[in-house]
This record gives sequence, C-alpha cells and structure tokens, in this order.
Amino acid sequence: MQLNRDMTTMPDEYSIQEKRQFGFTLLEVLIALLILSIGLLGLAALQTTGLRSNQMASMRTLATEAAYNITDSMRSNPTEVTSGKYVIARTDAPASAKNGSGTALADLTSWRDLVHRLPGGASEITQCDETSIPACDGLTHIITVYWDENRTGANGTNCPPKTDADLRCFRLIYSE
Repeated sequence: MQLNRDMTTMPDEYSIQEKRQFGFTLLEVLIALLILSIGLLGLAALQTTGLRSNQMASMRTLATEAAYNITDSMRSNPTEVTSGKYVIARTDAPASAKNGSGTALADLTSWRDLVHRLPGGASEITQCDETSIPACDGLTHIITVYWDENRTGANGTNCPPKTDADLRCFRLIYSE
C-alpha cells in the first residue's frame, strides 16, 4: 500500500476490487429463489400424488373389507346361502322378495351400507354357473364391489375395468 503525504494509508485498486467481491448480487439471490421455488413446487406435487395414492388405497381396503364381511356372513348362514337368499343384483334393494326377511336381509342391508361409503359404491352377488367368468359350479358365488376411484362419475359395469367409464371393482369368489 502506498502512503499519502499525511502518512495515512490509501487503498490501491486491488483492495477495492477485493471489497467488491464480498456478498451476493441481486441476480444470484433471484436465481437461488427460482431454484428453491421449483424444488418446493416439486415437493407439493409429490405430496399431492402421495395423498391421492393413499386415498385410492383406502378405497381398495374398504372394498376388500366389505367383500370379506359378506363372505363371513354367508359362512355363518349356509342354509340361506344354499337357498339363494344372498344372491342380489347390483340394482336390487336388499329387501327384494328373494332375500325374504331374515338373517340374509340384515346381512345384505348392512353390507350395502358399508359399500355405499365408497364413492359411487355398488355391489352384487351372483351365483355361478358354466357361463360365469370364471366358470364355476352352482354352489359358488361371485361377490363384486364397484366404486368410482377417480371420482369422475363413472358408471360402467365391466370388471375388471376396460375404459375410464368403468368403475373400479374388487371380485371375490365364495365357495361353500
């Protein structure tokens, strides 16, 4: 460093340039903010996907629970299963004439209440024959629970779903 006439120090050009390099420029701060915002948006998208997947898993769990619930009821009531009182179409109310008034009616009513907790929830129990898919004998029943997994207003009947208009389904085969 050079000294001036009154013996004080004067900064030279090197030390001025050195001082200019301290700190961040506004441009660097804006770029850092941009990168941080993109990262936070990605995290928000990941959180949304996780919540959607969790909701779908919850619906599948409820459908599985409903199907196993009615099979447990059918196992405890083999007489009415054999007489066909547990067979119910998707559009039938549990109190249809075929179901009569007994344990089967109470079981089907509580089962339908459980299924209707699903969005667009519907259900059916069919008795198997050689035309059923899969083919089976007359003592076997197919229990199907349908729901609108994406909440789009789907109302199709294909199980498994073939198009977006079809509802998701869970099918369980019950054999005596």
